[in-house]
Amino acid sequence: MAQPKYDAKAKKVHQPLISQPLRESEGPQDPVQFRNLFISIASYFPDLRKDLIRADMNYTPAGFVRTALLNAFGITAVLLLIVYLLLRNSDFLLLALILAFPILFLLSFFYVMYFPKAKASIRAKKIEQELVFAGRHMLIELKSGVPLFDAMLGISQDYGEVSVEFNKIVEKVTLGVPMGVALHEVAENNPSAYFKRVVLQIANSLSSGADVAVALEAVLDQISKEQIIELKAYGQKLNPLVMFYMIFGIILPSLGIAFLIILVSFLGSAISFGPSALFSFLLALALIQFIFLTMVESSRPKFDMG
Repeated sequence: MAQPKYDAKAKKVHQPLISQPLRESEGPQDPVQFRNLFISIASYFPDLRKDLIRADMNYTPAGFVRTALLNAFGITAVLLLIVYLLLRNSDFLLLALILAFPILFLLSFFYVMYFPKAKASIRAKKIEQELVFAGRHMLIELKSGVPLFDAMLGISQDYGEVSVEFNKIVEKVTLGVPMGVALHEVAENNPSAYFKRVVLQIANSLSSGADVAVALEAVLDQISKEQIIELKAYGQKLNPLVMFYMIFGIILPSLGIAFLIILVSFLGSAISFGPSALFSFLLALALIQFIFLTMVESSRPKFDMG
């Protein structure tokens, strides 16, 4: 496997493209035509390789495209089954299935292709959840005279995703990679901006000969202040979200059902309002509830300052 090259002037690690291991999904069992097709499709997603590395997913871009296509076919089949069950008594069932297939397949494919970016974002939040605590652990060890490598080794466990990332640095240094190269390489492939700042601050202190403990303490204090600001901003954002949830998730559906029942009782048979309509309304309400809960959960900071 080709070794990564470190450009001291640019302070960047040049990662060889072939360094990502292949997964069995892109193995020799696929015909050449299909492999070329997967590579061609992957070329339309220029950030896919970076997202896969940051999500810690052991796929090449072409291999993930193959998996995404298979998953998209499975999701489309399930969605078409739902369409069939809803419209099985309709005269235009076949036309609806034909028209729905390409739309549902494309939506399913792009949904699966977004998964590495989403997983990288989840990893970033998990890293930021433990980063300050792990950094303070390392800071205490550095101030007590422990060497930097031993301090990183000490936090390579018990701190979740942060330990996973520092364990990568420890493994690279153990295999003979210079400390500066290992720090820059892991920082470049990490999805968390906070983690990059911590690691690059350590690398810059090493290269300049400054005290690593002083630089680490300064960046940890700055990150702690920014996390406090982010927590306060989330609290301010939560109030309007709760208000919209109350209006569109509880009040309007309840009043809508009540008014609809009253309207049907007055109009009699002029309006058809059966179990299928109630079921559709329930699905729409469940979708609204899911969207609001997802927005609240995704915007919630995963760290705490306890």
